[in-house]
Amino acid sequence: MKKFVLFAATLVIAGISYAQRFQPNWKSLNTRKMPSWFHQAKFGIFIHWGLYSVPAYAPVLPNSGYNYAEWYWRRIRRDHTGGPEQNEASRQMFTDFHNKHYGKDFKYEQFEPMFKAELYDPQQWADVFKKAGARYVVLTSKHHEGYCLWNSPEADRDWGRPWNAVTGTPKRDLLGDLTKAVRAEGLKMGVYYSLYEWFNPLWLTNREKYVTEHMLPQLKDLVNKYKPSIIFSDGEWDLPDTGWHSPQFLAWLFNDSPVKNEVVVDDRWGSNTRGQNKGAMYTTSEYGSGMDKSIIWEQCEGIGHSFGYNRNEQLSDYKTGKDLILMLVDIVSRGGNLLLDIGPTADGRIPVIMQERLSEIGEWLKINGEAIYGTEAYTHPYQWSAGIIPTQKEGNYMNGYSSAELARPKKDTAHIEAFFTTKGKDLYCTLPVDETKFRIKNIKPASTVKATLLGSNKILPVKQAGEDCIIDLSDLGPGDLPNEIFTIKLAGVL
Repeated sequence: MKKFVLFAATLVIAGISYAQRFQPNWKSLNTRKMPSWFHQAKFGIFIHWGLYSVPAYAPVLPNSGYNYAEWYWRRIRRDHTGGPEQNEASRQMFTDFHNKHYGKDFKYEQFEPMFKAELYDPQQWADVFKKAGARYVVLTSKHHEGYCLWNSPEADRDWGRPWNAVTGTPKRDLLGDLTKAVRAEGLKMGVYYSLYEWFNPLWLTNREKYVTEHMLPQLKDLVNKYKPSIIFSDGEWDLPDTGWHSPQFLAWLFNDSPVKNEVVVDDRWGSNTRGQNKGAMYTTSEYGSGMDKSIIWEQCEGIGHSFGYNRNEQLSDYKTGKDLILMLVDIVSRGGNLLLDIGPTADGRIPVIMQERLSEIGEWLKINGEAIYGTEAYTHPYQWSAGIIPTQKEGNYMNGYSSAELARPKKDTAHIEAFFTTKGKDLYCTLPVDETKFRIKNIKPASTVKATLLGSNKILPVKQAGEDCIIDLSDLGPGDLPNEIFTIKLAGVL
């Protein structure tokens, strides 16, 4: 009894309170508060890299689901385990490409010796991500093909062959090396992990055994070895959360894992969990229009149409630097994060065009990052110009939404003339088009409010006009604008 009293007293003196224990059910799990760093970070890098990076092929069919090069194996399988295809003609394009260039008897497993990663330089990757202004990185530790980028004994055992990057051809812990390099740059490191594996023999014969003896041990191994700040779960749609034992795993993750206080997870933990954001998870949007500020959400999207590297994509298939910056600004103005994907080559290079795009974002964030990092959404995300407001596409999966298109001036049609974010009492207005005067509707700043241009020391004249606030930009010369897309800060206006 004396020992117990002394222990309790020590806790009180140290200012430590008993930690909440989460039970393996959503009512309990959803009482966990999302670690604040994630919502503040705003911008992360997604990386799809695996055996699919060898063929690196998909037809360019935007918003179809068939433009994902990482789904190559699934598309070329003709037996019943491949599952039904929504578009047989699109799937046939994969098969025709494979048969022509590799032969109809060439099996996907034969790509493994060709995945050498011989030019992989994780320090260079981390430097690119840091200079891009990203605050976190998420690597595909394992996609639906089941091939692991770390030394997983479960992978080799259940596939009956070397099926990870350490025992396989690269002979290297690709995940571990990048984790060290990314953290050395001061960024958060996370992992993408596919719950299911298309053609894993154990998955095809005994799903319960697969979950308990393959998937769950793998996941815990990932967490204990690499201590990820994010787990982006995927491939959840074939079973409900109970089938994946997701509540049990998340209870362990939040209670007893080495990342229990920092880790954030997405909403893909069962066929019944995606989009059901109740507190424990953030909601994912994939090539979609995203959500609104009422929930914590993240948009994941590639620079092109595919997550994995697709050699079939042309320059016109890649978003411009301006398009990507507008996408980031738009998402943040609505309270979300952008997880922007790159697809490295099989030999371990980030394609130069992708590096260039990331560099453009980074240069913009050096000046305008104050309007992005650590901000909150305003009462409304943007302001429309005069004209007919176009119908905005809705949906969080492949709906063709484009913030760059909505911000592009058109005759007789309204366009977004400013995106808003806030920080404390300051309002940030990011303008995609150069204006001589900018009118912010329905805001009355005090006479002492100052308007400044991020990246410039110039004070901009502000005056009231009825219910609106007018900021005069006419004295700015071409050399005064630090970027084509620029940000005005109204300090203390809120």
